[in-house]
Amino acid sequence: MSFKPALIVVDMQNDFCPPDGSLAISGGKDIVPLINRLVASPVFVLKIATQDWHPQDHVSFATNHPAPNNKPYKSFIDVENIVGNKPEQTMKQRLWPVHCVQHTKGADIIGEIDQSKIDIIVKKGMDSRVEMYSAFTDSFGNLTAGSGGVNIDLGEALKTQQITHCFAVGLAGDYCVKDTALGSARAGFVTYLVEDAQKCGNPEGWSEVKAELLKGSVAVINSASEEARRVLEG
Repeated sequence: MSFKPALIVVDMQNDFCPPDGSLAISGGKDIVPLINRLVASPVFVLKIATQDWHPQDHVSFATNHPAPNNKPYKSFIDVENIVGNKPEQTMKQRLWPVHCVQHTKGADIIGEIDQSKIDIIVKKGMDSRVEMYSAFTDSFGNLTAGSGGVNIDLGEALKTQQITHCFAVGLAGDYCVKDTALGSARAGFVTYLVEDAQKCGNPEGWSEVKAELLKGSVAVINSASEEARRVLEG
């Protein structure tokens, strides 16, 4: 099988990083050196960074919902699949602190990440009506490129470059990295999530996340694995 790999650096943004992020992931900046090693690798045909890029009225923000069911992290609301024109489909949406609002410092990629070698930046979660953890589709599986959800059809961009393998890293491992990796696998790419190049919001749940990834045909590897060495060492 041919090997034309892409790197997807997920949501390494100020709001997801200590010390000042509104939705900071513990140890979020600890993975920067490894991510930058991957970004520097000439083996990757394409290097993508993603950004949550939410409007102020995004459905996931707790402040956009009335009390008492508006507690960040703890509260859930029912969301309909309005974007896909299937309102009979619903899902539970966890509410979050306001984060990664468009054109704010919190939405910027942290300065420690070397963006000079990034080829594409995918801005996602721009449709206020639906969550979008994955850089491929929203939480209902809708491809919303061109309709406000995401600025680029990532699957199509990867296929245009004849990418065969995708390596996912970044924040948070149990949400946007996980869902982006699963989206990559569903799109037909051999997909790896590099375990020591991610941090979780809830590290205690990582074993369940790994089981979900395995079920979705995503291989969880680390930087010492043969697959990672193939891109790190050329």
